[in-house]
Amino acid sequence: MINRLRTSFLATPYAIWILICTILPLFYILGYAITTSEGSFTLSNLTAIADPVHLSSLWLSIKVAFVTTVICLVLAYPVALILHNLKISNKGFVVFLFILPMWMNFMLRILAWQIILSNNGILNSILSAIGLPTVHILYTKAAVTLGMVYDFLPYMILPIYNALSKINNSVIEAAADLGANWWTTFTKITIPLSRDGILSGIIMVFVPALSSFVVSNLLGGGKVLLIGNVIEQEFTLARNWNLGSGLSIILMIFVLVSMSIMNRLDDSENGGMLV
Repeated sequence: MINRLRTSFLATPYAIWILICTILPLFYILGYAITTSEGSFTLSNLTAIADPVHLSSLWLSIKVAFVTTVICLVLAYPVALILHNLKISNKGFVVFLFILPMWMNFMLRILAWQIILSNNGILNSILSAIGLPTVHILYTKAAVTLGMVYDFLPYMILPIYNALSKINNSVIEAAADLGANWWTTFTKITIPLSRDGILSGIIMVFVPALSSFVVSNLLGGGKVLLIGNVIEQEFTLARNWNLGSGLSIILMIFVLVSMSIMNRLDDSENGGMLV
């Protein structure tokens, strides 16, 4: 009984924090979403997602988030595997290396990519110097995707590296003793045992990429309109908090459904067969 009271007492600050910073703002946004500017009840702010402009932005956001996630996964898994095979004793140092760039201001990092990708920027200067044709990708979907990959790649590397670090080396050695080659070991043992890290990385990249708007604002130049940009413009330019809140609720529901699907996939494959 005393331990239960002590646990409840220790959890009280976190419960208050969640109530003030999560639950109350959520109900506040929901209140805006189901009312008009005059305060009357309506569902038009929620059904506005069916507007062709909003659907187009949502679909573009899904495509950009999907491509970003796939590229991050393709880049992150080999990096995490190499770091794991290096047998670094101080694993905290590895984590520090990937977190260090994130200490720099987010806006500065994205603005740096503007300088790199601009028509007269660093990238085109290098291409011109070596006699190659210049590229013009700033203010395109490619630039937005590149910026998101740069920003979210650590969120894919770290969970995969953590999952690989938990694999017992004796399992890999046993596979080799039984005659399994590198590819068989990798596909039948390494990948299944690191599935939790892969799924965690996918969620940690796909969800923020889906709702992002700052990267597309800076690297898309207003030409790449994601659903996050639409919501941001409703709040800041149109001053239509009701519609912005309605679209935010729909986006949140979409994110929760996506996470639920990923969790179900994880549960159905948890402890997957190594065959």
